[in-house]
Amino acid sequence: MRLPPLIPGTLVKRYKRFLADITLADGSTITVHCPNSGSMKGCATPDSRVFISRSSNPGRKYPFTWELVEADGYWAGINTGLPNYLVREAIENGTVPELQGYETIRPEVAYGEHSRIDLLLQGPQGRCFVEVKNVTLVENGLALFPDAVTTRGQKHLNELMRVVREGDRGVILFTVQRGDGNSVSPADSIDPEYGRLLRMAIQNGVEALAYRATVTPEEIRLTERLPVIV
Repeated sequence: MRLPPLIPGTLVKRYKRFLADITLADGSTITVHCPNSGSMKGCATPDSRVFISRSSNPGRKYPFTWELVEADGYWAGINTGLPNYLVREAIENGTVPELQGYETIRPEVAYGEHSRIDLLLQGPQGRCFVEVKNVTLVENGLALFPDAVTTRGQKHLNELMRVVREGDRGVILFTVQRGDGNSVSPADSIDPEYGRLLRMAIQNGVEALAYRATVTPEEIRLTERLPVIV
């Protein structure tokens, strides 16, 4: 996925979950939208180098969006609105062989109890429900999810187990948007219930996949599969 022209800056602080103050090259400081509801542990350190984009929508209260941050020497993609597009692109170009052979890919399809699946794949072999998660927390090469307690994520695992029981295929796909993550594991110290449910889901037929992205200020794309260690 090619990114729009990005503007460099320096992080002052992130606050109220969806806002951040950024200092630009000319010394001015602006408030930007932070498209990430997690804690952003390890990715919100003041004075970090960042890149932001500018929206063409004149009606937006905050026209700038925080896209990338430098974390431990690697660019990390913090925009949680992008992984669904990254995964779809990777399926369509053959980067994810585990999800090939389906005729259609539909985003945001209603299912379960007031839920929407990120991607619904359909073909002669049936239906495949794909839940996509963005991973930016990395410790000693281990990418960890989630970075904050996620009751929504817990619900998604229960929904995937249900679709598998009903005869469909259920997949959770972790997208690691930084280059130093070499494997993926549940962050048990942050959300032990999520870890418990992930292990239960895998035992009950839900497939767990992880792919690392190459992240630059010009482009983000999924490049290689990583092991999921539970």
